[in-house]
Amino acid sequence: MTIRPMIWDGRILRMLDQRVLPTQESWLELKSSADVVDAIKTMAVRGAPAIGVAAAYGMALAALHGEDKDKAGAKLAASRPTAVNLFWAIDRIKSMPTWEFETVLAEAKAIEAEDLAMNHAIGRHGAELIGHGWSILTVCNTGSLATAGHGTAFGVIHTAHDDGKQIHVYSCETRPRQQGLRLTAYELLKEGIPFHSIADGAAASLMRAGKLDCVIAGADRIAANGDAANKIGTYSLAVLARHHGIPFFIAAPSSTFDLSLASGDEIPIEERSSSELTHIEGVQVAPDRTPVYNPAFDVTPGDLIDAIITETKVFSRPYAF
Repeated sequence: MTIRPMIWDGRILRMLDQRVLPTQESWLELKSSADVVDAIKTMAVRGAPAIGVAAAYGMALAALHGEDKDKAGAKLAASRPTAVNLFWAIDRIKSMPTWEFETVLAEAKAIEAEDLAMNHAIGRHGAELIGHGWSILTVCNTGSLATAGHGTAFGVIHTAHDDGKQIHVYSCETRPRQQGLRLTAYELLKEGIPFHSIADGAAASLMRAGKLDCVIAGADRIAANGDAANKIGTYSLAVLARHHGIPFFIAAPSSTFDLSLASGDEIPIEERSSSELTHIEGVQVAPDRTPVYNPAFDVTPGDLIDAIITETKVFSRPYAF
């Protein structure tokens, strides 16, 4: 594994600051659960599985410093609303019979190791769907930076590349925070996978020109009917893929499923600061007082998803989990 988004180091959590990638590789030293909350809120760490792992270590830091378990869990849970992995990891640790630091830390390490193993399994299952020489479109960042390692949708790409399938990737820039351009391109370069970065609006013309064989996206929460919340713009890619007869896949671990929700209509969608849209890397690009609607995610209906790739199997429509 060439990239790790976080490393437990004695009594602190060292975290690669994704806000300054790819031009800087800067490591934060998180010494308290409050530091982890801030890192999640400000997107120093992002990606549903990685947020879950970070929250688990945040709970370990809370136990280390003698914080109340429920209060620490509540603060971490309030950091971001959409990625269900966050709540899954917190609830898993809160359900433990002891709040002793070493025990909680061991559980956090187990959550990280399990996520890495799940990602490799997702990659193996998903790579079976990928043909030799395929061109693959992906959105946002779903690689090692977004997980405990290897990645979900990126993990499928990674495994297919390692299998010698000679794939080529098109990576959407993913406005407004440009995770595809800043982070996925960074990982593709690190792994030596052939690719081009594209503007989000270029996806349709690529499909019309017959230059894409499939679309693979990750997910932050999947409802019982297969509806999947993911980075804003994913829904439009699914609609475009269906129109052009291109397979559209979601890759996610079981911790991303929220079977308590009947459909994606019940998934809470985070709205973020207007400055993410009106400014690029701190440079203002919109007129003063521009009204902004900035949802971080959208929901792709299950009937537009041709397969959901998990660590246990590949699910096909109609979805029944």
